[in-house]
Amino acid sequence: MIPKREVATTNGQTYFVTSNTVGRAAFFRNERWAQLFIQVLCGYRPERFLLHGFVVMPDHFHVLITPHESLEKAVQCIKGGFSFQAKQAFEWKGDIWIAGFSDHRIRDDRDFEVHRRYIAKNPVEAGLANSIEEFAYSSANGRFELDASPRGLKPGSVGGVSGAAEAAPFQSRDGGSKDVNGGAKAAPFHEVMK
Repeated sequence: MIPKREVATTNGQTYFVTSNTVGRAAFFRNERWAQLFIQVLCGYRPERFLLHGFVVMPDHFHVLITPHESLEKAVQCIKGGFSFQAKQAFEWKGDIWIAGFSDHRIRDDRDFEVHRRYIAKNPVEAGLANSIEEFAYSSANGRFELDASPRGLKPGSVGGVSGAAEAAPFQSRDGGSKDVNGGAKAAPFHEVMK
């Protein structure tokens, strides 16, 4: 049974969001693409959302954000804003993102910390860097201005269980769900123009 998508509200909830590139193309192995994505992402804070953490992997991104409007609007700004900028800067004609994204609403301070650590460790565990500080495209390296941890999160539950799902279902435009971790391996790097 496919879980129903929780309605994202404007009540100050914090979310861990993931989205993949079309065909899992490794666009962000190109430094200019990765830097432009970070520039676009940071350009929407703090007007559209608070940014608590991010990582740009070769074929996807993860962000921890607290949207000021709906979650869908915040992700539309990130993905649509980047697509617009990339098509101008790199004269890119094709699609960049798959439709949809996966999200997980942060339940408590422990859940927030689990997802913050996941973002920090992702490049090291993927073999893209030897240390958290070494990876240039992550907020965990300490080189980017972030918003403070969201206020009002409940303390984590006794026994270390926070009620958070192990993996958020991938939400597509047609309402179907896919396991983010169960997808195909990243496509080989395709030479990006310019």
